[in-house]
Amino acid sequence: MIPAGKALRAMEALPLGALADIAGDRPVLVMAPHADDESLGCGGLIAALCRIGAPPVVLVLTDGAGSHPGSAAFPPARLAQIRQDEAREAVRLLGLPADRIHFAGHRDTAAPTGGPAFDAAAEQVSALCRTFGIGTLLAPWRHDPHCDHEAADLLARAVAGRLALRHLSYPVWGWTLPAEYPLPEMPDGLRLDIRHDLDAKTAAIMAHQTQYGGLITDDPTGFTLPAELLQVFARPYETFLDPGP
Repeated sequence: MIPAGKALRAMEALPLGALADIAGDRPVLVMAPHADDESLGCGGLIAALCRIGAPPVVLVLTDGAGSHPGSAAFPPARLAQIRQDEAREAVRLLGLPADRIHFAGHRDTAAPTGGPAFDAAAEQVSALCRTFGIGTLLAPWRHDPHCDHEAADLLARAVAGRLALRHLSYPVWGWTLPAEYPLPEMPDGLRLDIRHDLDAKTAAIMAHQTQYGGLITDDPTGFTLPAELLQVFARPYETFLDPGP
């Protein structure tokens, strides 16, 4: 087993790759467990692909309605719509055409991991891949400590295997793993230089106002993006990993 602290330091030192090394030569599908993961983990890549005329497709898996369960001003249906609007604005700031973002609508914290619901979700993702001629699937790292991120990894594995697609992982919450947390392998992959697109990425992250704690003020237990995580995504690179076994 590898301590997470050692693995994360290794991820920070991975070699830089070209955009084509990560995206390949066919369209990319970015699977985001929640609205904001697309900007946090892949905002620079999305902006870079849009700049060269190869916009990816973004699929947001969950409705985001569970982030502030105690809010009376923002009940689940209203919050879900706002989260969707925020995601549309975020990817617009990255240059993504409006028809390239889609929403699966799974309940927050309940993205399927097995059974008929998982099979239906895998078919939905597969259909999207066929429609857009996807060649590479990007999904969160399997060691991201969140159930919806784990579900996204499982879906990506299933669809990539079914359609013979490339599959790469991007860490989000994995960057916050405790230093001594045991990981089964040393991660391998590439970093992407996003200096030219960092401002666009930062603006896209900021578009997710419900996640910053200033918009929804009647739920003190509601979710807020932690400063230490935001600092990670202010770096001038993004990290893409071999998903492992």
